[in-house]
Amino acid sequence: MGSRMGHYFFYLMIRLGGRRFARPIAYFFLYFVVFYYASFFTSVKRKCAPYLGRQFPKDGPFKQFIHRYRLVLNLGKVLIDRAIFGILGPDTFHASFENQEELETLLSLDSGFIILMAHVGCWQLAMSALSRLNKPVNLLMLQDKQNIDKHYYEHGTSGKKFKIINPDQFLGGSIEMLNVLKKDEVLCIMGDRIFGNTALSLQMDFLRGKALFPTGAYKLASISQKPVVILHSYKSGPDSYKIMLSRIIQIPPKLGKANKKVSPFAKTFVQSMEAYIRRHPYQFFNFYDMWEPEESLETFD
Repeated sequence: MGSRMGHYFFYLMIRLGGRRFARPIAYFFLYFVVFYYASFFTSVKRKCAPYLGRQFPKDGPFKQFIHRYRLVLNLGKVLIDRAIFGILGPDTFHASFENQEELETLLSLDSGFIILMAHVGCWQLAMSALSRLNKPVNLLMLQDKQNIDKHYYEHGTSGKKFKIINPDQFLGGSIEMLNVLKKDEVLCIMGDRIFGNTALSLQMDFLRGKALFPTGAYKLASISQKPVVILHSYKSGPDSYKIMLSRIIQIPPKLGKANKKVSPFAKTFVQSMEAYIRRHPYQFFNFYDMWEPEESLETFD
């Protein structure tokens, strides 16, 4: 969202504001910047329209503008929060599970497992809470060199606590992912983005339409016989994020390559996302048309 100069302006405000004033200063400017982009940039309207049109189908142009403003505002806050986290250090935010029992459930798992996440809340801050699992954490993530917004670990203060696996490699990184699961490590995968490979995706009912969701995580779980843990995060306060454990799925072995065999498990994930969106409609940040698989996967972040 915005230009390179705009991003660096907010980074400067964060550095000048310090731990006490960084967030109020950056948020103050954000309200005006978001109003400008939500009002006058057709690209912003185009990227928000697929989701908001399905989430609020009966609302007219004015209400759609309000929804767009709130959605982009929340995205802006997340981008600022993760920049603050990276520039000023992890003590500036607190990421925790909704209740202690959820964390204890994960700690009780005696093997590696797959965490299935989505582009909701701020998954990067949520990742910081995974250090409590006392297991190496790996993340499947396509790193876009053209991306002008920095991830928190790229600011130099807070080093990343996980290893990145690039899906843009031989077999989509499957061999590397199976290896980390074999070593009983944690593998994090985004369950709401297909990285352009429609052969490894499945159309599911989602928000009044058919949307594409990736199937690779369920097939990896079947091969490795590791559980799939569905986690979502949300901004719960000015300096806090919560992580919710939605479901733990045990997938049977030898499912094979057919996408339809993983459909029941993908449906569980999609239903968890719909339940999340009902609670937090302005914290869903998948800014491309999931319901039009022919379109390019253009996104804000």
